Amino acid sequence: MSVDIDWSAFLLVFGAALLGACAVVSFYALGLRLLVRSGHAPVVSPAEFTDAITVISEKELKRASKQAAKAARKSPLTEGQKRLALAGAYACFALCAAAVVIGILVIVVGH
Repeated sequence: MSVDIDWSAFLLVFGAALLGACAVVSFYALGLRLLVRSGHAPVVSPAEFTDAITVISEKELKRASKQAAKAARKSPLTEGQKRLALAGAYACFALCAAAVVIGILVIVVGH
């Protein structure tokens, strides 16, 4: 009894997974960058975690919010450019979500 491995199929799946992961990470990073450029810097409030994770304090959160608002006011972009950057950010996030959904559909339906 011998096991035969279809190496070309293995390499095809490996390449598709690598390409998909790079696409998702790239679209998310570009979307986040465009979101910040549009003046909508995401500031996340502290949450309760275990002692292993450091959580920022309320004071640090207020300082980060103030810095984000100051950076948004200092942006050299016009209002039209900010709206375009925001639309681009949403488009990148939509492409990221579409890549994930298509990957799941390929696994579930294409199997």
